[in-house]
Amino acid sequence: MNITVYTESTPNPATMKFIVNKLLINGSVDYPTKESAENSKFATELYKFNFVNGVFFASNFVTVTKTENADWADIEPILKEFVKGAVESEYAVQENKSEEDINFEGSEVEIKIQQILNDYVKPAVEQDGGAISYKSFKEGIVTVELRGSCSGCPSSTITLKSGIQSLLQRMVPEVKEVVSEAL
Repeated sequence: MNITVYTESTPNPATMKFIVNKLLINGSVDYPTKESAENSKFATELYKFNFVNGVFFASNFVTVTKTENADWADIEPILKEFVKGAVESEYAVQENKSEEDINFEGSEVEIKIQQILNDYVKPAVEQDGGAISYKSFKEGIVTVELRGSCSGCPSSTITLKSGIQSLLQRMVPEVKEVVSEAL
């Protein structure tokens, strides 16, 4: 298989999505720091570039967050070539990975919230190079965690309040607010 890589910008100007024509991982995995990338040869190698500040994988793409002083015009071709080589060399995205089973837990309301996040929100967030995961539901407040390009993105607050919160409030009357857990 001839591996091709193309890039897409994300709503977060510090991140770029590198999309390949091959499935990299079922689900998603975030390596927000160099230290967190220990069980991923792919992420560890990316962090060897001094301009890489975050790595996130989902399905057929890797989202790279750059350092503030780096310019996409300079580093995009370098990263594109690296990603192509890493995929061709079959670098592991995650060693000893346990499949992320979709297993919703909690009350009827919590299960409904998790189902909506999984079916409606997750695909949209992944399109922008990010990920969302459900954390808790207490006293009308849904807590989620945003990763990948969503982490630190200027428009993630708008997405959270206008998009996710209004969707959940329409579909689950018990929801009063949606907040993001800081990483």
